[in-house]
Amino acid sequence: MQLVTLLRRIWQRWSVAKCVPTLERGNDRQLFLLALSFYTRLPYLQALDYKQLPRAVICLPLIGWLVGGVTALSFYLADLIWPQTTAIILALIAGILMTGALHEDGLADVCDGFGGGMDKQRILEIMKDSHIGVYGFLGLSLMLLLKISVLIAMPAAAVPLVLLAGHSLSRLSPLMLMQRYNYARGNDSKSSGAVYKPNLQELAFATVVALLPLALLPVLCALAIIPVLLATLLLGHYFYRRIGGYTGDCLGASQQVAETVFYLSVSALWIFI
Repeated sequence: MQLVTLLRRIWQRWSVAKCVPTLERGNDRQLFLLALSFYTRLPYLQALDYKQLPRAVICLPLIGWLVGGVTALSFYLADLIWPQTTAIILALIAGILMTGALHEDGLADVCDGFGGGMDKQRILEIMKDSHIGVYGFLGLSLMLLLKISVLIAMPAAAVPLVLLAGHSLSRLSPLMLMQRYNYARGNDSKSSGAVYKPNLQELAFATVVALLPLALLPVLCALAIIPVLLATLLLGHYFYRRIGGYTGDCLGASQQVAETVFYLSVSALWIFI
């Protein structure tokens, strides 16, 4: 409840300062519902204006709160009955069901595209193919195994908080790439949500929202931001060098990489806590 109150106060202050859209300038609730309908599989009842969908990306950290909260709750409940390994796997399944494996699909496509393509055109062609190849299967499998192995090694009491913070913080990475680079496909987009360039004020607000769950962890865990930031910058540079920017799949892959790097970093820092 304290986090919710703090978020509301930040949102109000930034809205007054014209750093984020207010109801008069963009209908914040509409943007959140659009993000909810696109980035999760949760049902929605009201009609939405999908022309505003690209701008809804600024709500990604809030979606991370929701997905992270569901995975954290799933782990907590499952850990009451089954071993920690089983609880972690069930929590990851809950997160995948919440998002429809949107980000995992992007990771697999990126592994296939950059693993099998030699030039920009071929990489983009492979990533557009709906079939998964050897690179995609191996990349996705190893990433999931890495998450499970790291989370198993952490104290059970800390896992829900780490999941919540990881999902929130990792969804800042796609926004950073969108603000820094151009869309590699031009107008040939399979996802209308991948063509918006957040301004610095929107990115700053999203950063505050993404970092808030870290307040629930020991102070030393804040250092995990550094490797996540470095991984995002390196990944963005790699995408730019190979295809001149990013695609929707690249954004999904960046979220998965950032989430895993966060878990690895917190696990390493936990030795000193």
